[in-house]
Amino acid sequence: MRILVISINYWPDLTGIAAFNTSRCEYLAAQGHQVTICTGPPYYPEWSVPEPYRGKLIQREERNGVTILRSWMFVPSLRNTTKRILHEASFLASSFIRALGSGKPDVIFAVSPPLGLGLVVVALGKLWGVPFIFDVEDLQPDAAVDLGMIKGKTVLRALYAIEKLAYRKATLVSTLSEEMRQRILKKGIDPEKVVLFPPHADASLYSLRKRTDGSAFREKFGLKGKFIVSHSGNMGVKQGLGVVIEAAAKSREREDIQFLIVGDGAMRSQLESQAREHGFKNVLFLPLQKPDSMFQEMLAATDIGLITQQRIVADIVFPSKTVTLLSAGCPVIAAVNCESKVAQVVEGSGAGLVVEPENPEALLAAIYMLAGNPDLLKRMSRKGREFAIETWSEERTLPQMERHFLYCTEQSSNEVPVEASAD
Repeated sequence: MRILVISINYWPDLTGIAAFNTSRCEYLAAQGHQVTICTGPPYYPEWSVPEPYRGKLIQREERNGVTILRSWMFVPSLRNTTKRILHEASFLASSFIRALGSGKPDVIFAVSPPLGLGLVVVALGKLWGVPFIFDVEDLQPDAAVDLGMIKGKTVLRALYAIEKLAYRKATLVSTLSEEMRQRILKKGIDPEKVVLFPPHADASLYSLRKRTDGSAFREKFGLKGKFIVSHSGNMGVKQGLGVVIEAAAKSREREDIQFLIVGDGAMRSQLESQAREHGFKNVLFLPLQKPDSMFQEMLAATDIGLITQQRIVADIVFPSKTVTLLSAGCPVIAAVNCESKVAQVVEGSGAGLVVEPENPEALLAAIYMLAGNPDLLKRMSRKGREFAIETWSEERTLPQMERHFLYCTEQSSNEVPVEASAD
């Protein structure tokens, strides 16, 4: 099977969609499929293109059986609405051209966001006469409405029109959780064509805490003896990370507790300014930890991993850090909507506590309680890891994904042309 994947993020980016894309593509290649991905240069979450990829219109790489076709896109260091639109539009244009030159596949797999990839994949599917799967990692228009990020009715109508077109023309629409699937079904999409591609865990994380205690990370950043509470990943609007800064402000007398905010994103500068203005010494901002070995050291050193979201965020996204933290045996405090999938997973697995979002007092009370209960932390670590292995193992999730790809190609080959049916 010849598979063409189109996504804005891929290796060597380490977080979110990039990590999922990389393992999915490499799994399919390992099963003997011919896999090509059209993507951009790495840039996320720092919003900075590394030197080896900078200033190049196109690049071609081969990694673990996957052909990587990169094309230029605009990556702004400072982001606003206009620059984000230009960023996504530049990728849509360049990836469409790059895909045209990659050769006709048997099936196309488009990963959204950006939602505009719906236009690209509809055009390519029609041009080549091949099926496509539209993968929804984030319900982008719903998020824009819920978070008040876009208020213009014309823009919103356009986004929903693109979404409807992509869903209608796709052979299958895939998403991460049943809650996100239900939200898609409410838009009038045939239930039989909306399927789950659950997130999958990195198996190397299961034994992490047996291999290391994170002392190398603690030594590097002067954190010996500290109780580390960390948030790692994107620092965007959805994450509502102001609650962490407020909790840190209320716990300045606890010199043993250290908050880490690791990664980058649209809200980082604002959060840093807020912490700097109050002279917090118990908050440390770090870039995303690279290479992967140091990222794993950070996870091993983490006593509590945080998942935070704004109150209004429920089922428009399922953050990948949930899978990472549980797989690595990190006890979790989730300051999220109690009706969200994240809350259900954290509570149902026994991997941590769920507290009211945007409530620093509730967050801090949970931190204090767990900091004084090492036995409970160990139990949460074990339960989270067990849940991850049972629910998100690659052996469980990736073959399920492959079967859907095969279904698409079989459906396509079984279609009888109009001319032939008249004979």
